[in-house]
Amino acid sequence: MAVPIAVLDCDLLLYGRGHRTLDRFKLEDVTDEYLVSTYGFPRQFICYLVDLLGATLSRPTQRSRAISPETQILAALGFYTSGSFQTRMGDAIGISQASMSRCVANVTEALVERASQFIHFPKDEATVQTLKDDFYGLAGMPGVLGVVDCTHVAIKAPNAEDLSYVNRKGLHSLNCLMVCDSRGVLLSAETHWPGSLPDCTVLEQAALTSQFETELRKDGWLLGDSAFLLRTWLMTPLHIPETPAEYRYNMAHSATHNVIERTFRTIRSRFRCLDGSKGTLQYSPEKSSHIILACCVLHNISLQHGLDVWSAPATGHMEQSEEEYEQMESVDSEACRVRQELLLTHFS
Repeated sequence: MAVPIAVLDCDLLLYGRGHRTLDRFKLEDVTDEYLVSTYGFPRQFICYLVDLLGATLSRPTQRSRAISPETQILAALGFYTSGSFQTRMGDAIGISQASMSRCVANVTEALVERASQFIHFPKDEATVQTLKDDFYGLAGMPGVLGVVDCTHVAIKAPNAEDLSYVNRKGLHSLNCLMVCDSRGVLLSAETHWPGSLPDCTVLEQAALTSQFETELRKDGWLLGDSAFLLRTWLMTPLHIPETPAEYRYNMAHSATHNVIERTFRTIRSRFRCLDGSKGTLQYSPEKSSHIILACCVLHNISLQHGLDVWSAPATGHMEQSEEEYEQMESVDSEACRVRQELLLTHFS
């Protein structure tokens, strides 16, 4: 009697019940060029991830045939960097599309668990001073602890009734608030905000605001664009510059803030699952948020390993926020005083 193929696991069809681990693909059997072209990263980086995540990915499982950490990581990297569960990706490492999906889920959660290890503001004074010095070297803007902005990542519609994820372009998305340093290393990443929320509302409700208002550094600030309101810890451009000092301030602000825009382009170039060219992320908002955050963690790890991705061409459709800015006047008189003092001290 014929057995319907649909009820059989693809891994079982290919490799039978005798295999307890699916580790047929060996890193040592292929070149670095192949690994970079297929999975987006060289051998040394992949080996580091195996060491970092191996214990978590080897947790006891109910399944009789566990997939090795190495294979799980390759599967996840393949998805993150290509945005596809195509059969050829699974074939390259010898697992089915269903197993590919499980691997992506496992590796994503393992990376999210370690997000605070790799994405955080420096705390010791020497590192903070280096951070400010590096920003000052870009365009002469003093006291900068990070540049902040939002970017949208397209997701599938959660359900017909939920309009909270529909952005101003009529697309479903997550609005992600991020801060980076002068090299593009992420210092903060909040990836869960519904796409309908404007940038200023996201920041108002974000953990980032609470962090800066409760642990306020008196001698530094973030730089944000005109989508945000001026705060004592957040310097924004002047809407209508009039004096030479105000023009110089705005030019230095723009040149420094451009780092976050380059960082967004870098992330979408490396992690094609986020850039929209393969369609939207086909997950719930929560799972999509975790995938974005996992890519942010990998972005920072790649920079720690000296992988220069700013040289990569910008591609895809990961959307930068395109708010229709109103000429908002800050009601925070202390914030206005801080910006005016900055103008007089450094740009006059």
